[in-house]
Amino acid sequence: MPLVDIHLIKGVFDADQKKEMIEKVTDTMVGIEGEKMRGVTWVRVLEVASGEWGIGGQAMTAEAVRSLQAGA
Repeated sequence: MPLVDIHLIKGVFDADQKKEMIEKVTDTMVGIEGEKMRGVTWVRVLEVASGEWGIGGQAMTAEAVRSLQAGA
C-alpha cells in the first residue's frame, strides 16, 4: 500500500490545484501498481509555512515561488 507525500509551501497552491495533484499522483501510481490498488493508494499534501523551507541555505517564501511561476 503506497503512501506518497507532497510537500508544498503554504499559500502557493489553491485547493483545486492540490486536489488535481492528489488525483494525478494517484492515477500515476495506479498505472504502475494496477487498478486494484487504487483503494489503498494514499496521497497526502503537507504544507510548510512560508519562509520555513530552505533551498541552498536561503529561506523560500510563497512570494518567491509565485515569482518563479510568473517567470521572473
